[in-house]
Amino acid sequence: MASSSSNDKTETQRQKYMAMDAEERGMFNTWRRAISEYMGVGLTPAQQETRAVTAAFNKDVADCKRCETWRNDLLQTSPLVIFMADNLKKSGFALDNKNMPCMKCDEMRSGGYSSDGVIQLCYNRIRGKGHLETTMAHEMVHAYDDKNFDLDWYNLDHHACTEIRAASLSGDCTWFQEMMRGNLGFLKHHQVCVKRRAVLSLLANPSCKSAKHAEAAVNKVFKSCFTDTRPFDEIY
Repeated sequence: MASSSSNDKTETQRQKYMAMDAEERGMFNTWRRAISEYMGVGLTPAQQETRAVTAAFNKDVADCKRCETWRNDLLQTSPLVIFMADNLKKSGFALDNKNMPCMKCDEMRSGGYSSDGVIQLCYNRIRGKGHLETTMAHEMVHAYDDKNFDLDWYNLDHHACTEIRAASLSGDCTWFQEMMRGNLGFLKHHQVCVKRRAVLSLLANPSCKSAKHAEAAVNKVFKSCFTDTRPFDEIY
């Protein structure tokens, strides 16, 4: 019965199609192709691959444009970002959207800072505008430290200190940010988060031999670097 009903339905659709004039058939075929491409139905493997590549490219373009829009807005409206930008300018670092590009990152990070004066924003890792604001502030603290304290990035003590300061001062370790990462705690959660984030960053340093090596470096400088809130009067 089901097969007979299906055949009747197919025959009815065929008759309706044959009853169309040339213009109607053209419109119908265009609509059918559009639906097939959108849904991925009835496509050959090659067409499906092309569709997937095109969709990924379009998503990258949209994510990058969103990052750039948010970045430009935060540079104009975020008190945190504006404050850091002003202090970077006083330190000889002219910050604008040209040396703060939105880019695709392979690593599990939302941003980065290079000593040639470029702050990278990873548009494919940004969860939202608030996350981007925190990321921008985090990397701006690194830029501030690099310009004011003559950092040696291969010296783990130096690297640990700027990571401690960046995690603490940027808002990276607020209760909300930790909740978004699935880390719920109330007893000295800020300090715990700062240490953990700093250790994770040090693991990527070529001078770091192990997790214990990173932890030792962070513990060694933690007190002095955690209490150094420059250019803020206190922790953000």
